[in-house]
Amino acid sequence: MSAIQDAPVRASSSFAALGVPPFLIGAIEAMGITEPFPVQVAALPSALAGRDVLGRARTGSGKTLAFAVPVVARLAASSNKAQPKQPRALVLVPTRELAAQVASAFLPLARAARLRVAAVYGGLPQRAQVAALMSGADILVACPGRLEDLIEQGYCRLGAVEVTVVDEADHMSDLGFLPAVRRLLDQTRTGTQRLLFSATLDQGVDVLVKRYLRDPVTCSVDGGTDTHVETTHHLFAVRASDKAAIVHQLASGAQRSLLFTRTKRGASKLAGQLTQAGIRAVDLHGNLTQNARQRNLASFAAGTSKVLVATDIAARGIHVEDVALVVHVDPPEDHKAFVHRSGRTARAGAIGTVVTLVTPEQVADTRRLTRRAGVETPTIVVGPGDDRISAITGPAAPRSAPVAQSAPQTSVRSAGSRPTSQFGPRRSGSASGGTTSGRSRRRW
Repeated sequence: MSAIQDAPVRASSSFAALGVPPFLIGAIEAMGITEPFPVQVAALPSALAGRDVLGRARTGSGKTLAFAVPVVARLAASSNKAQPKQPRALVLVPTRELAAQVASAFLPLARAARLRVAAVYGGLPQRAQVAALMSGADILVACPGRLEDLIEQGYCRLGAVEVTVVDEADHMSDLGFLPAVRRLLDQTRTGTQRLLFSATLDQGVDVLVKRYLRDPVTCSVDGGTDTHVETTHHLFAVRASDKAAIVHQLASGAQRSLLFTRTKRGASKLAGQLTQAGIRAVDLHGNLTQNARQRNLASFAAGTSKVLVATDIAARGIHVEDVALVVHVDPPEDHKAFVHRSGRTARAGAIGTVVTLVTPEQVADTRRLTRRAGVETPTIVVGPGDDRISAITGPAAPRSAPVAQSAPQTSVRSAGSRPTSQFGPRRSGSASGGTTSGRSRRRW
């Protein structure tokens, strides 16, 4: 592979100046988007010209449109027609929620070009997904596992793919999907256009770039570990005995907030506690059925529930508008997870706030973690009712009547769920399941 070429630095531009076809500009404007984001300015000219593109951009930067527009434009300009079982474009994503989200982002563009979109991913019966493939889908958005299953069953072939997108490649690596991604890419024709987007190039992503991208143009609009400049970070040190009250106070604001816990049981339990307290909350984690996950996410996106309590399943790829506050109830295990959790707020130029809660034994490790993520903020000791918490949340939202939680709809029940915070089983040697070393024993 020849040396990767950087995309030329461009000033702020219009979609028309970037070469987007007029029929797609109308569809984009109908979505309420009038000006391109930096990643779109950087990637669209090369991608529309048929070049392979390596996009390095954080989540929430507008990169979905940066690959969706070139894919639809390329297929619309081609004389080929979709045949049963043979999609013309393939978009690989790491998670079910991201597959549904990306497919939805394609729909208005595809309708403008009279193209059909299908999404295949696990957690749902495959019958409808097979029917979509059999009817001749132009654009296929897929998670690697379900797609490989359908190929093995004879319901899909990739020989007609004209353009391939690999989104969130670094997260694919984190989840162990890169071997499946390679097997799928090997089934597409050599010489077809390929677009790869990743926040970082470590953990085997660089192998994908070298093996499958031809003379790619790289579009790097920000560093893979940078946090959003529009985000204000707070690191609050709390007593373990005060943590539940502080979490409830943080969740009580009128604006939409997203709370992260370390385990599935912790997320479910905390959502139930908040709802019982009159704060409408839903949970999102891997033990829920896919229908329950979609229903809860839709409730949060629509504002019916102001609080979403999630595990790291929601840290990558989920886009919900106007998340004002992210709370790391349990600090994550590494700085990448911290960046991607935090990236659920301050998306696409919006302003957001991130609060990380630490108990005494978590302080040292969490400070190292935030520094690696590029966040420098003082550790502040707070207690329940502290004015600094109220300054973040603003006036409390009106409480609803306590709602009884129905039994969780689980698809797989973990054998011996991992311990977590006081909102679930405790981790050995940790008061709240966060990142701990056990070296610091200060108490407030």
